[in-house]
Amino acid sequence: MAIADTIRSNKSALAFSVAAVIVAVTSGSIFNAMHQAEPIVAGAGVTAQKMLSSFEPSLAGGPGDTPVFEIGSDKAGGTLAVLGGTHPQEIAGMMAAVLLIENVKVTQGKLIVVPQSNRSGFTHTDPMEAYLHSYEVDTPGGKRWFRVGMRLANPVHQWPDPDIFIHYPSREGMVGHETRNLNRNHPGRKDGWLVGRVSYALTQLAKTSTMIFDLHEAQPEYPVINKMVSHENAFEVSATAQSNLQARRIPMGLEKSPKNLHGLSHREFGDHANALSILAESANPAMGRFRGRTSEELVIGGKDVNYVKAAQLGRLFVRFDESGWPLNVRVARHLASIEEVINAYNEINPDKQIIVENFPKYKDVVEKGLGPFLKPPPKV
Repeated sequence: MAIADTIRSNKSALAFSVAAVIVAVTSGSIFNAMHQAEPIVAGAGVTAQKMLSSFEPSLAGGPGDTPVFEIGSDKAGGTLAVLGGTHPQEIAGMMAAVLLIENVKVTQGKLIVVPQSNRSGFTHTDPMEAYLHSYEVDTPGGKRWFRVGMRLANPVHQWPDPDIFIHYPSREGMVGHETRNLNRNHPGRKDGWLVGRVSYALTQLAKTSTMIFDLHEAQPEYPVINKMVSHENAFEVSATAQSNLQARRIPMGLEKSPKNLHGLSHREFGDHANALSILAESANPAMGRFRGRTSEELVIGGKDVNYVKAAQLGRLFVRFDESGWPLNVRVARHLASIEEVINAYNEINPDKQIIVENFPKYKDVVEKGLGPFLKPPPKV
């Protein structure tokens, strides 16, 4: 009897060990796959590609280094920098940046586009939020895949978090994990932690730019939603752009950047880089507290019955019905905002314009989706 019990015990231990190995191998494979960067295809208008480490060499080859695309011209003018992926789960910002890279041409001035500003944040997700690791978009040439990512940089790349994060140079204290939030670290530090050095590099990029536009998303219950937040140095441009968007029946709010709220791009790039600084927020229900299952239907389609009920109860800051807030609508709003900011800047600065051609139009992106504006997946 004792021998039989021992055999059964050994078999159970072996089965447990095999299961543990399978789980470990599977988890390791998923973990490693998250570090594979999704393909972004340079369009015909791209005139130069480099890495962010060209602005801060200590990032070279590390998890904070990320591609920078220049869409330039032979004619002098202004320079607009567009940042996507500051918070990687705010996917409309990255997708709008990708559509710029893969479609537009510039005949005067220059665009600089960083689609994955917080590259480290694209290598993990928050397990407590049950986010998808990736999603797919159908294109005429096949499926393209993109990551969802996480608001904060990967703790594997920057750890441990302090009890209190002290922002530089304001000395404002914040909760410790904000040390991994790129949009609390600006203007960054050349000799700082990883995210601080990424911020420092982006600040150096901003110093080469006339304007900088940071693309974000927020949950529908967040007060700053479907709005632009503008540094005072960009307020004339932002207000003109807002008026033009309203005239196109694209509702857009406008707020001034608070002077005592530190670390954010719309404040610090204006203060420390002297660039006209604007941030835009679109409505992403996949990020909110009222949402149901974080499915691809929610991430891409933007539909959630819980949010429909929340809207009926007056708990949201945007309208929300059965049509939801699909990704293509959110991307279209970002693109329209960029287009109108450029138009407003050109109206105010006729001597140093930024002229962009082949801009994906709001109505076309809303009606046709993202696929027609994406290049086919690159051949392996």
